[in-house]
Amino acid sequence: MRMGSNKKVKPFLKWAGGKTQLLDDIAATFPFSKQDKFTFIEPFVGSGAVLFWVLNHYPNVQQCIINDINEDLITTYHTIRHDVESLIDRLTLWQTEYHALTDDKEAKKTYYYTKRAAFNTKEESSLTQAALFIFLNRTCFNGLYRVNKSGGYNVPIGSYKTPMICDADNLRKVNEALQRVTILQGDFEQTLKYAENDTFFYLDPPYKPLSVSSSFNAYAKGEFNDAEQTRLKEFCDTISEQGHTWILSNSDVKQQEHSNLFFDDLYSDYAINRVLAKRAINSNSAKRGSIYELLITNCAA
Repeated sequence: MRMGSNKKVKPFLKWAGGKTQLLDDIAATFPFSKQDKFTFIEPFVGSGAVLFWVLNHYPNVQQCIINDINEDLITTYHTIRHDVESLIDRLTLWQTEYHALTDDKEAKKTYYYTKRAAFNTKEESSLTQAALFIFLNRTCFNGLYRVNKSGGYNVPIGSYKTPMICDADNLRKVNEALQRVTILQGDFEQTLKYAENDTFFYLDPPYKPLSVSSSFNAYAKGEFNDAEQTRLKEFCDTISEQGHTWILSNSDVKQQEHSNLFFDDLYSDYAINRVLAKRAINSNSAKRGSIYELLITNCAA
């Protein structure tokens, strides 16, 4: 699965909570060397920052399995894998049309919200739905993916003047990288059956909100609540019992409320590391900046 040194692939999405900035911390605990052969599984793939990092830096990885509950996201991964040139053509056209409206704010808004409405009908072809997904991601507020109780995408337009909507070069690299990646859609537990000897899981679930008002985890129609967080911890126990290694990321709720030991208690049998990350999804710019997040693992220090 070697990617050429001049063909490093990167996430094709802007993603609130993306893990690019945590890669050094993840690398410090990563249990395999560049020479090792292993299986990589990511049950909550999101923008794939860790997946693409593994593909770029671990040439002997034998198998990669990615999964997500978000149907539109997984449709987009499949489309890039199977029909990237048609996707590039569509996005290039929309980028040209959108940039032509740079000096007309109302026309830009109309264009964006028309695309959002089309996306929410769920009646488009897989190709168009994937193109809409990327278009909205590149032009919305802060790369946020959020849905209402009916499952409708409801993120407003962003303030970017001429955003890059079609990064054709990287989309082709993603296409190449995905040729030997197994792509699944559904509940995270289904990934366990793909684990073999020397398997590593990276788990990046919807984060537990730091407060009621800061909940940005309406990532899918169903809620990833405390019961789901507990079910995920039990999944980690199963992974450990089967002899596999894993790293899990989540919010550090203790920094907002010192008595909140939800994760400290839940994962008391594992190593809990607090690492700094810059986050910018708060609507109040004064409240954006570096915050602590958790990297929890069963990997030896």
